[in-house]
This record gives sequence, structure tokens and C-alpha cells, in this order.
Amino acid sequence: MADEKTPSYEQAREELTEVVRRLEAGGLTLEQSIELWERGEKLAAICEEWLQGARVKLAAAMARRGQPDPDSPF
Repeated sequence: MADEKTPSYEQAREELTEVVRRLEAGGLTLEQSIELWERGEKLAAICEEWLQGARVKLAAAMARRGQPDPDSPF
């Protein structure tokens, strides 16, 4: 997943935190707010992709060790 265009999970999370802070602070034009919101949506999607990848790797590792799937309700 990591390439020159996609930030790491930590970078995306940090930028997303800054986007939220700026939106909460207010004082932005509607256009600025919309641009920040759209960037926040992209960053949230990047974070979710990283987390989903981590879940898949964890499930595979646990399956190799004969342990139950961590997403299984039982």
C-alpha cells in the first residue's frame, strides 16, 4: 500500500487530526471548509485501508497459528 503518493497510516492520521482541528476552529469560508472536509474524507479512507490491511495480516497470522479469527463473534 505504501508508495510515494499514499501517506503512512501515522501521517494520514496526523493530517486528519489537523483537518478536524481547523474545521472545529471555524473562521473558514464555505469553500475552504468543503475542501478540508473532502481532504478529511480521503484521509479517513486511507486510514481505513491501512487498518483493514492490518486486520487481514493479523487474521492470516492467527490462522497460521491455529487461533480463531479476531473478527469472529465466537
